[in-house]
Amino acid sequence: MHIEQLQLKNYRNYEKLDISFNDKVNVIIGENAQGKTNLMEAIYVLAFTKSHRTPREKELIHWEKEYAKIEGRITKRNQSIPLEIIVSSKGKKAKLNRLEQRRLSDYIGAINVVMFAPEDLTLVKGPPQIRRRFIDMELGQIQPRYIYHLGQYQKILKQRNHLLKQMQKRDKPDLTMLDVLTEQLIEHAATLLERRFVFLDLLRKWAKPIHHGISRNLEELEIRYSPTIEVSEEANKEKIGNIYINKFQEIKGKEIERGTTLIGPHRDDLLFFVNGKDVQTYGSQGQQRTTALSIKLAEIELIFQEVGEYPILLLDDVLSELDDFRQSHLLNTIQGRVQTFVSTTSVDGINHETLKQAELFRVTNGNVEVNGDPVDKE
Repeated sequence: MHIEQLQLKNYRNYEKLDISFNDKVNVIIGENAQGKTNLMEAIYVLAFTKSHRTPREKELIHWEKEYAKIEGRITKRNQSIPLEIIVSSKGKKAKLNRLEQRRLSDYIGAINVVMFAPEDLTLVKGPPQIRRRFIDMELGQIQPRYIYHLGQYQKILKQRNHLLKQMQKRDKPDLTMLDVLTEQLIEHAATLLERRFVFLDLLRKWAKPIHHGISRNLEELEIRYSPTIEVSEEANKEKIGNIYINKFQEIKGKEIERGTTLIGPHRDDLLFFVNGKDVQTYGSQGQQRTTALSIKLAEIELIFQEVGEYPILLLDDVLSELDDFRQSHLLNTIQGRVQTFVSTTSVDGINHETLKQAELFRVTNGNVEVNGDPVDKE
């Protein structure tokens, strides 16, 4: 799988851009605030219909323009497929093979992308919502139906929290309505948790040997899922649902008192252990970075196993954050197999055969040169 061509219109600091890519390695060079990360972000949005940098979609639209458009042509299973995302004040539209998709969840998975950016180094030491978002985005790529259940869960959760807030102020709370929303929430919560357990099992399979290799066979990585209910990872959806039913009944009074939903996938977490010690609390910065890198490389192999083709890899300003050994391990892993985009302020100091064979794109204030030649904006 690779991107052949990317066209941008009114996207961030690009009014117009039409660019073709190498199917192996593409290096995007530029100083900060010139537009190199915007190019990486556009590829990410083409895959996920949302940015990894901001939840405010109006920021994607060029100043004083009404909409932003991203068009891409990808090669997948030896077929050339056009993709299109339009972002405007009215919302988002996604087209796959020129056909508008009724739901965004029907579009996601058309192109598989793994991004590794400096903020991903906080995957281990950052707050739980970063790890939940990681699970949701990666699982959504290989099981697009997961995105539907996640959307429904979030919608019902918002309604339930609103009701609980209102019930705090009432002498006689509406328990019937709360029970209805709880039942609806559990239906999607059990599905999300069951699928997360399966995903984590696959991730462990790949991450453990990768981490062992990067650590020069000195470290053993263990990944544990930390749910808000006591449940085995072998439990099926029905059993998970029954545990949720009992737990919600048990804490009903406490939730009304607090005015919020206290259990569910929106409060779960991932825990990482190296040689039996919690990496977040006791790991060195090097161990935390090795763990984050192992997880990202495991994603690549997991997607290949599930989809049958390697995803596109985006390395956004991350090589400079890794030491020479981790850089080499990363580049050796992807060499010749994965279409890769590397954004950096300079390639100085990055001495690897993979980058010597790369296409070079230089970005200056939204203008792009390929190997020294300007890219036609029309």
